[in-house]
Amino acid sequence: MDITEKDVKDFIDKIDKIRAEISKGIIGQKEIVDQILIAILCEGNVLLEGVPGLGKTQLVKTIGKVLDLDFSRIQFTPDLMPADVVGTNIINNSQFSFQQGPIFSNIVLADEINRATPKTQSAMLEAMQEKTVTVGNKTHILPKPFFVLATQNPIELEGTYPLPEAQMDRFLFKLDVKFPSLEELTDIVALTTNKEQEIIKKVTDGEDLIKMMDIAKEIPIAKPVLDYAMKIIISTHPENENAPEITKKYIQFGSSPRGAQAIIKAAKVRALIQGRYNVSFEDIKEMAYPVLRHRILLNFEAMSENISSDHIIKELMIDLQRKDSHGK
Repeated sequence: MDITEKDVKDFIDKIDKIRAEISKGIIGQKEIVDQILIAILCEGNVLLEGVPGLGKTQLVKTIGKVLDLDFSRIQFTPDLMPADVVGTNIINNSQFSFQQGPIFSNIVLADEINRATPKTQSAMLEAMQEKTVTVGNKTHILPKPFFVLATQNPIELEGTYPLPEAQMDRFLFKLDVKFPSLEELTDIVALTTNKEQEIIKKVTDGEDLIKMMDIAKEIPIAKPVLDYAMKIIISTHPENENAPEITKKYIQFGSSPRGAQAIIKAAKVRALIQGRYNVSFEDIKEMAYPVLRHRILLNFEAMSENISSDHIIKELMIDLQRKDSHGK
């Protein structure tokens, strides 16, 4: 499909209305909200990390209401079994029938996902990537659109298990939810302790969202911008002979090809949200952080020196800029 000026205008108007409605139920976190919307329009899953009590669950619930999508919540606990997530075959009138689990929804809130055992976390893999669930010898297709928005407690907290690398790679974004400012904290308390609660209205639906996704896919990207994104991905690999020194020193494993796909998809949506018909270098730079922070596996030296993925991503882009300015 060829996108028109009207398509872009309608897209931006819809996004502005969605943001305004979400802000009725969520104070602050504007950047997090925008990044979740970008991920949803890329048909991607999001991992939200932060200490308990920062409103991560409330944020996901509010987005579900505004987008008018079926919503289910799975509270991950150490005793949760895979069948509790995907469903199971039961005997009904002497015949086996499939009873759907809570994964069969448009938006699945996987709350505190890293409190479940790795076996249960792995039950999410097929759903997150293929949008299907296989039980026994039968494959069941999940509703469309389908997204997993998972919350995770920092691994330092008691009773948490690290997510497997393969599962981390299936999240389009990893977002760090920060503690609110003094002003935001005051507004949050006022909103949540007030007798009069804001009524959240739906702004769009699944059919509209799918149209918006199709529009975003049509945004063009110039070859120099595409090449720049691919250089960032390649520079995360320490085995590459041209890798920067910081990569060889601190990174154990670099980004997978999914990271390359994710950064382009996300940059296209960001460009469109800002009213542009093409992807800029700035779009790539901004999307590199949520796309790559969970796809770069740091080594022991980085952890011992308290070096973060975000710091390394920033340094990689500075290194690329320096090389380009020297014509290398």
